[in-house]
Amino acid sequence: MEENKNEQPLSGPGSTPFAQTYFHGTKADLKIGDLIQVGFNSNYGLNKNAKYIFLSATLDAAIWGAELAFGEGRERIYLVEPTGVLEDDPDLTDKKFPGNPTKSYRSIHPFRVVGEITIWQGHPTAQVKAMTAHLERLKEQGINSLNDE
Repeated sequence: MEENKNEQPLSGPGSTPFAQTYFHGTKADLKIGDLIQVGFNSNYGLNKNAKYIFLSATLDAAIWGAELAFGEGRERIYLVEPTGVLEDDPDLTDKKFPGNPTKSYRSIHPFRVVGEITIWQGHPTAQVKAMTAHLERLKEQGINSLNDE
């Protein structure tokens, strides 16, 4: 993998009160201690085996992840701990939000589930439908995620 100057270093061993909190939005039913790994069906894009896995340091981005994920399961937000290096998600930072204000990252290294956010407010239904329609239009135009390559 080429060097990315926006990689996020991991803190030392063990959690501290000052560790960065990361979220992962999905419809998968996971348990504390489970690992989210590459190589399984992606929640988004072309719905093929994922080359990367994604997390965010903002709850809002994780809520979008849960709301837009494929599947019929319940929308879930997990607290996750990365086990390796993170890099900016190029779909957001290179195309939509330069500078990564959404604090969205990807990795080839697993994330460990350390908790679940059980009370959160989703986006209004009309806003989710508009986003889904927008993503469908991009798909019809052949514009797929950089992360699906």
